Amino acid sequence: MRLDKFLKVSRLIKRRTVAKDVSDQGRVWINGKDAKPSSAVKVGDELKIQFGQKSVTVRVEQLSESTRKEDAANMYTLLKEEMHPKNDFWQSKETEA
Repeated sequence: MRLDKFLKVSRLIKRRTVAKDVSDQGRVWINGKDAKPSSAVKVGDELKIQFGQKSVTVRVEQLSESTRKEDAANMYTLLKEEMHPKNDFWQSKETEA
């Protein structure tokens, strides 16, 4: 399944266009590697998503073309949720490059 579709169906991100934009900005990683919107997501993959000052790491548990709101959270397991001080995350990314 495409990354942008998984993010939308699992409701980690509400709209597919937003999921595409976030991926294009380099704010999503699959198993530690930069991910594009068209990147394939498989069961067992770890996704890290940067939302402003918060990053979320989840493990993909199941794939589904569509799901009800109540069942969306079953598609992944939350592994880690971190808060980053303002600009701390992006400054550390710039020094790595």
